[in-house]
Parts: sequence; C-alpha cells; structure tokens
Amino acid sequence: MAEDIATSTETSAETAALFDVLRLIRDTRDDQAPVFDAILKSAARLCEAPFAALVMAKPGDAVQQMVAGFGAEPSTVAYYDAGHVPMDPERSFAARAICETEVIHLRDMRDTEAYRNGVDNVVALAEIQGIRTNLFVPLVTAQGGIGCFILFRKEVRPFDDAQIALVKSFADQAVIAIEKAQQFRELQNRLERETGTRQILHVISQNRDDELPVFDAILENASRLCNAPLAFLSVANAERTRVRIPAYRGTRSEFGDILVDFEEPITRTELVAVRPITEGQVLRQDDITADETYRAGDIRRRQMADVEGARSVLCVPLLKEGVALGAIVLYRREIAPFSDDDVALVQSFAAQAVIAIENVRQFREVKTRLEREAATSEVLNVISQSRSDAQPVFHTILENAARLCGAPHAMLLLRDDADAHLVLAANNAAQSRFIDQLREAPHRLDNTSSYAVRAVQEQRVIHVPDLREVGQGSEQVPQIKVALDLEGMRTVLQVPLLQDERAIGVIALYKLEVAPFSDDQIDLVKTFAAQAVIAIENTKQLQNLEALNAELGDRVEAQVGELERMGRLKRFLPEQVADAVVSSGDDAMLSSHRAPISALFCDIRGFTAFCETAEPEETIEVLQTYHEEMGKLISAHGAGVDHRAGDGIMVLFNDPLPCDDPAGDALRLAFAMRQVMADLCKRWRKLGHRLGFGVGISLGYATVGMVGSEGRFHYTASGTAVNLAARLCDMASDGEILLSPRAWIAVEQETQGELVGEVDIKGISAPVEVWRAVAPAE
Repeated sequence: MAEDIATSTETSAETAALFDVLRLIRDTRDDQAPVFDAILKSAARLCEAPFAALVMAKPGDAVQQMVAGFGAEPSTVAYYDAGHVPMDPERSFAARAICETEVIHLRDMRDTEAYRNGVDNVVALAEIQGIRTNLFVPLVTAQGGIGCFILFRKEVRPFDDAQIALVKSFADQAVIAIEKAQQFRELQNRLERETGTRQILHVISQNRDDELPVFDAILENASRLCNAPLAFLSVANAERTRVRIPAYRGTRSEFGDILVDFEEPITRTELVAVRPITEGQVLRQDDITADETYRAGDIRRRQMADVEGARSVLCVPLLKEGVALGAIVLYRREIAPFSDDDVALVQSFAAQAVIAIENVRQFREVKTRLEREAATSEVLNVISQSRSDAQPVFHTILENAARLCGAPHAMLLLRDDADAHLVLAANNAAQSRFIDQLREAPHRLDNTSSYAVRAVQEQRVIHVPDLREVGQGSEQVPQIKVALDLEGMRTVLQVPLLQDERAIGVIALYKLEVAPFSDDQIDLVKTFAAQAVIAIENTKQLQNLEALNAELGDRVEAQVGELERMGRLKRFLPEQVADAVVSSGDDAMLSSHRAPISALFCDIRGFTAFCETAEPEETIEVLQTYHEEMGKLISAHGAGVDHRAGDGIMVLFNDPLPCDDPAGDALRLAFAMRQVMADLCKRWRKLGHRLGFGVGISLGYATVGMVGSEGRFHYTASGTAVNLAARLCDMASDGEILLSPRAWIAVEQETQGELVGEVDIKGISAPVEVWRAVAPAE
C-alpha cells in the first residue's frame, strides 16, 4: 500500500510538472528561456539528477551550445561556452542522440568505448564533475533533431523507464515552445516588414516630386529590418553613363563625405555601387575583405572595410523592365551573410524605389506639359459638349493650334465621301484668297504635289521650314502659288488625322515668316489631331447608336419581358418545363386542367426513427445525399415535375411534359432509384443507420396546374390517382415497388411482378388490387 501511495504521489508530481510547463508555454510567446528553466528544474528534481542541461545544434555550427542549465558547475558551463563539445556523433553522445534522434542512456559514462578510447571531451566532462550515469533525450522536429536534454548523476544509478518517459515528454514540450517562439518571431518579423512597406508607400504618396524622402525611408527600414547598420542607394543618370549616391545612412563622417561626392563612370564595375546596375543581378558577399578587389588594393573597397569596418554586403538592383536604374547596398560590420528573406525584402524595397523614381520623372514631365494640357483641356470640354456635331471641336482645335504655335492660318481637311478629294472642313481665317481657292479647287488625293495630300497618303507629318525654297517654278501648282503670292505663307506644317491605320484628313498650319515649328508644337498638333479623330468618331457613333436604338427598342422590351417571364417560371418549375412553356409561347398549359398522369411517390423506410436517435448533422447529411442522388435520376428520366418534403418525393409523368409511356417511365425511374438506394442503405448500415426505401406508382386522371399566390406558386396534381400512389408508397416495405391496377396493366408486358392482393386503402371505398414490381422483364 505504501508503495502504491508513493507511485501515485510521483505520478501526480510528474503530471503537475507537465501541466506547469504547458501553462508556461501558453503564457510565453517569444521567449522560450523560462520554459527551458522550468523543464530542467522539474526534470532534475523528479529524476533525482543534480545536473540537467539543454544543448542545441545550430545548422552550420561545428560545436554544441548550452542554452540552459540547472545545477551545472561554472567549469562545465565554461567548457561548453568555449566550444569544446563538438557536433560529432563519434565524439559526443549528445551529438549522436541529436543526429540519430534516439534516446541514449549510459549506465556508467566511464564504462563506455569513448571513455576507454580517451575521447577528449567525454573524458573531460566525466572528470570535471565526476559524472557517471547519463541520459541524453533528443528534441525532434519534423526536420530532425535540433537539440538534446542531458541529465547526469555522479553515482552509477540508472534512470528508470518512467523517468526516461518523463524527460521525453519534457523534450516534446520544449520543441513546442521552440516552434511557438519561432512562429511568433516570424509573425512579428512579417508584421514589421509589412509595416515598413506601408510606411514607404505612405512616403511615396506624400512625395510625388521628390524621391529623396522615399530613399531615406527605404534605407531606414532596410537597415533596421535586415540588421544592417550601413546602407546607401546609388542611381544611374538618364544616359546611363555615370552613377551617384543620393542617399545613405549609418556611415561615419569620414566615409559619409566620400559618399556625398561619389560620382563614378558606369564602367567602374568593380564598385558595389555600380556593379548591380550594370549586371542587373543581386550581389551577395559574405566578407568583402576576402574579395579580389580588396586584396588588389581598391581604395573604395578598403575604405568601406577599414574606415567603416564593413564585412558582409548585399546589393540589390532597382529594376524597371529588366533595366537597373540604381541599387540598394547594405553592409554589416561582422561576417553575417544575408539570407534569402533579406534579399526578398530588399527587392520589394527596390521596387518601391523604382516607383518613387518613376513618380518623380512623370511629375516633372507633367509640369513641362502643363501649358499643352491647358490648351487641350478646352478641346476636351468641347468634345464632351458636342457629341453630335464635330464642327465646334474643329474650330476650337484650330483656334488653339494657331494661337499656341504662332500660325495665323490653320485649317482642317477631310476625305470626301467618294474618297477622291481633301475638302475643307474648318478654318480659322475670316477672309483668305487661299481658302477661297481651296474651296473652288479641292486637293485631289492623287495630286502628290500637295503637301496635305502627301501627309494623308504617306500617313506622316510633313514640315516645310520655308515654302519659298521649294516653290520656285511651281506655277503648275496653283495652291503653292496662291499661298506664296497672295497669302505670304512661308513655313508649313501638315499633321495627318490617323484612324485605324488610315489617314482620314489633315490639320494644316502656316506661318507668314520662316519660323520652323518646334518638336513640342508638332507634338501638340498631333494631340489636337487625335482629338479631332475622337470628335469624328463620337459623331459617327452617336448617329449609329441613335439608329440602332430605334431599331432595337421594341426587341429589347420584348426580350426583357421574356426574361422576366422565364425568371418567374424557373422559380417554381424545373428548367426543362419552364423552357417548354417559353418555347410554346403559351402559358395555358400551366392552368388547372384534367390530364392522364402517372404519379410516383417514394420515401426512406425508418427515417422517422432514425431522426429521433441520430445527430442533426447526420440527418442533414443523409437527406442531402438522398436528394442529390434521386434528383439526378429524376432529371435523367425526363420527369415533368417533382416535389420534395423531408424524405418524401412526388414525381409526375405526362404533364406538363407529355410522354408516350408514363407508367413505364415511372417504373423505370423506380427501378433506378431502388438500385441506387440499395447501395446507399448498405453504406449507411455500416454507420449504424438502419434505413430502407419504398415506392408507390399509380396511373390515372388527376387535376393538375398552378396553385398558390404571388411568390409562392407550385405546379402540382391532385385526385385519386395521386392519393393512391402516396398510399402505396406508405404500404411498401424496404425495396418494394407497389403499383395500382391500371399502372400494372400498362407495364405488365415489360415487367416481372406478382399480385400482393386486395387491400383496403384510406379514401377509396372499394378494396384495391395491388401489384408488386420485381424486376424488368428479361
């Protein structure tokens, strides 16, 4: 009895210790050290071990690290801290336990091959504290061993199975704590990175005309989140000939002065500020002092290493459509390689830097186009107000073009309907001999002496700086002679109106002095030409739309009515029935009427008792499966209407969709239903649900049609034939298909069946002869 009480007490203590650790894991998110301390203290106490420790193996490290200890003497801690315990399974029992993910239990450390062979660290640990009995329990994750719990005793006294099991439980809890802390740190890091990204995006939105605040925000976040105290950003000029550094942080003043004055040819590819721009690739170096350019004495590389103490470097290009506009460069003052996550983060910052650069470039371009936009805004306003008439747009375009380009003569010519001439559509001059002559003799489209015609035929801008230089001896060209002699025109600009890869007209501007049009003026007139095309298209589209609207008005109204009618029908009829009604164009088939039908009723045997004992979820799952499978069969057998209530289903044949053999169709559906339900009931029986299936079929006249009120219509049937099918369904046992006399007579040539007998049926005065359908006739 005393032994049982002691065992129970020990079990209670172990359970309490495990629960204490679990509570501590729950309450500690980002620091597993308190969990480790609690585990080691409890393990040492419950396992009667004066020393307990946790050692971890870091990927890439050659030695073990003691991350927590209980009862360890300073000399042992110092031995681990000095890196004397290797991650070598041949020289360390802890390393072997970690690598093999197996518990190692040594009865006597001095009675091992490693001790007898003089393995230095095994001998050293045994001699430091006189360790004898050892227990090594690995911490195992899905990826393998990551650490090991170590319990020592100074006497030869092996740990029992319960103690080993307890330490294994503690190891599992330690893994939970490690993974939880790792997940928390990853989440926190992700949130910090998302916050940094949002901050940069906010700075971008607030600085449309200056990229430097964005660069500073990017470097601040990249430096902090990547643990890189030194950071700078380099950019190439527009010509991609030189590179400068507009932003940096974390540098000492001596090196900061160097970065301020940095401007180097893009050919200096040995420089980390330049190389990512020329190559367009991420550059990572674990130690810049091991680089060949450092050993070769490159002064900039030596300044980074010697003045700033930089070691590990990450360079990420600012890519736009595969071309590097600049680079973000991060340094660490220790050899600590940057991770792939660091690269991905800085690449996202690089994309934001590109956005900032592009925003500023676009903003500056917009500023230079303000005058042009002011000029075209009036044209756009007229276009919006004159969708049915292009003439106001033409006049506004010509007035603005003449004023902004310093051209007193402006005109717009369009192809005529016969596509033989360019005819004057608009001009800005009140009186002009040239305009009069142009009206009298429009430019023929085969007259290549006309600059306007050439601009249209060649679909290109024609710019003549001095008309007189090309007009000598041009008496044979009346337009040029008039322009020179009567109007004094000198400089000419012809800009085609392009629509669908075809020129439909031209804007012509003339100056009375030799003053060539600038590129900006030519671009402005191109814009006006595009707006003129928009005005022409708007007018044509409006005219076409008005004609189309007149034609389609009645059709749309009819289609809308048809869609509404179809929508109402499909709310209470099967889709094929609704389609039949719509196709016939007659709703009379839905009105109440007498019709010969075959009615089929079916339900699940034992369903009521099943519902009383089953869970609601089970009931719903059974009903859902039942109705899905029966619905497929009903649809496949071309039934006209079906109604469902709980497990009961009514199916009508021959109305409203006519069929040649309503009773036969109903029976074939019943056989298919019985086969499917047999399989379903067999599956449900394995789950403990004892369910069956029965069917009743009748043939006769019934009153069918729509019943209900607005929003609650149903197409149904009533009468003796319907009631009889329902009563037969109620009588049917599991697997039975019962038929009325008329239904049996209709199908007896194609069915194997047997007489059940005469049966009294509620609602019918005389006994009814009932037949049982067994199988289709062979």
